Amino acid sequence: MRCLTHLLLRKLLSLPAQCVPGRGTPSKGAVLSPKQLFLRQSCRAGPGLVTATDMVNYWQKVFETNGIPEAQESSQYIVSFVLGAKTFQSLDSKSLHTPLTALQQEQIQQLSHKRLQRMPVQYVLGEWDFQELTLKMRPPVFIPRPETEDLVSLVVEEEFQKCENSALCFPVPVPHPVILEIGCGSGAIALSLLCKLPQSRVIAMDKEEAAVDLTRENAYRLQLQERIHIIHQDVSHSSAKQLLLWGPIDAIVSNPPYVFHEDMASLDAEILCYEDLDALDGGDDGMRVIKTILALAPSLLKVSGSVFLEVDPRHPDMVEHWLQTHPELLLTLRAIHKDFCGKPRFLHIQKQSS
Repeated sequence: MRCLTHLLLRKLLSLPAQCVPGRGTPSKGAVLSPKQLFLRQSCRAGPGLVTATDMVNYWQKVFETNGIPEAQESSQYIVSFVLGAKTFQSLDSKSLHTPLTALQQEQIQQLSHKRLQRMPVQYVLGEWDFQELTLKMRPPVFIPRPETEDLVSLVVEEEFQKCENSALCFPVPVPHPVILEIGCGSGAIALSLLCKLPQSRVIAMDKEEAAVDLTRENAYRLQLQERIHIIHQDVSHSSAKQLLLWGPIDAIVSNPPYVFHEDMASLDAEILCYEDLDALDGGDDGMRVIKTILALAPSLLKVSGSVFLEVDPRHPDMVEHWLQTHPELLLTLRAIHKDFCGKPRFLHIQKQSS
């Protein structure tokens, strides 16, 4: 009797009848393709047993064969997503060993084919977690990177520190800052700050309509729309009057385009083919947008207000030198913070009194 998975797997994988005894059975010692390995494993497992683990192993091999980066992680995320879990590790034993339905297998195949086209997993799934938030994702809006979570933490820590040092917060220190995010993308930074600082308000701006729309969608999904004002505009064309609708700004935060232009061609195919390259390309020195932000900052910030930037590891010395050549801005590089790889990644710049 043919194994019951045979017809289902033929439909899913578009394979010939390789698991039928006596038909196309590889000879002893033959090298099997990933498809053959998966099909043989599924048939040996017994009638109907195509499990989550089987699918992860199969697609991992397919991804590896096709040179897809992070093959195991990609296959695990896709299978977990179809099963309604965040990670493969969070699936219990029952979920791992329960046979998948035909619909689940088809969904996994469709998503995996997108990954085979080098589409980033975040776009494949249509969502991604940042801090404790699950955010919608879609191309070409810039995908938030894990290290940027540390940028959010720096802003939060600074606001609590300022509040603890201020008598205005007595008896209970609760920060209530007005924050401007420049280049909001999916809204990851702005919306995380609203959650971490419940009394805060955020102005989020981006020059790309797709980014503004996605930030707005994520804000509504998280029910944070009342505390965020979203502006569709390029910072280079902005004026202080447009951005001071809630008064002087306590903190400006940005993960601006900071990749040196000469380095753009060496970026991964996932980035070059799908993400908005304007959100990455910082010009010849990687500081085109950084300089614009710093030039605008003094007219927006309160005295002792801060600018928090994510930058290339080569930028801290360059930014410090640039600030020294522009003393009229009254901005001082207060601190350089490293990312989880030990690279200087985040700058804390503060406005001084005149």
